[in-house]
Amino acid sequence: MSHRCGVRQAQKEKTRRALLDAALRLLEDQSLSSLGLREVTRAVGVAPAAFYRHFRDLSDLGVALVEESLGSLHHMIGAILAGQDGDAERIDATVAAVADHVRRYPAHIRFIARERHGGVRAVREAIAAELDRFADEVATDFCPRLSAEDWPPEDVRMLAELYVDHMVMTATAFLEAQAEHPGAAGASGASGAADVEDAVGAAGAAGPAGAAGAEDERRVAATARKQLLLISLGRHHWRDG
Repeated sequence: MSHRCGVRQAQKEKTRRALLDAALRLLEDQSLSSLGLREVTRAVGVAPAAFYRHFRDLSDLGVALVEESLGSLHHMIGAILAGQDGDAERIDATVAAVADHVRRYPAHIRFIARERHGGVRAVREAIAAELDRFADEVATDFCPRLSAEDWPPEDVRMLAELYVDHMVMTATAFLEAQAEHPGAAGASGASGAADVEDAVGAAGAAGPAGAAGAEDERRVAATARKQLLLISLGRHHWRDG
């Protein structure tokens, strides 16, 4: 009996995974509000009734995609903030990690970028909630140092939200750079400024499209670093007045 239950559970998880993957593929060219349930089930090869064994509706599926899309980035950036010393090191590590994440999971980043202000309320709220939790973690990391500089909690939280918004904006910029040159995806595994250059250099070796894509990625990375440096400089002088 337990073996049959295990087989059924494994099949159920496999179908659920297939529905999520199919929806993510279909959402590359449309918004969730325009996606039809039958489109998703037809892509998986299951009856529409089978969908409801996994999700209440497409909004529920969208919320699951939010959790999946932001979850890994959420933990990755938290690890960067906790593991790097010095502003320059954190900036380089953050930009490199975001670039690498976009290369690995472009469909997830595209989904978040499109649906953050999209037409499905439950999904918008889920994205906002995930980014709020992200900001909470960043604020917790900043708090010991900034409290020593007499930063009030509301200002620490404001700074954390600024960093989170910037990371999302940077991820979207990398995605757009890659979309302009789809054959130019760089190497993954970047962990610092030199690694970003290595990754886009690898893209450049792919020919004219790769070189153009590499140059676009370099521009995005350089701009992101400057913007984060500006935020960092402002942070150091915020309490001067």
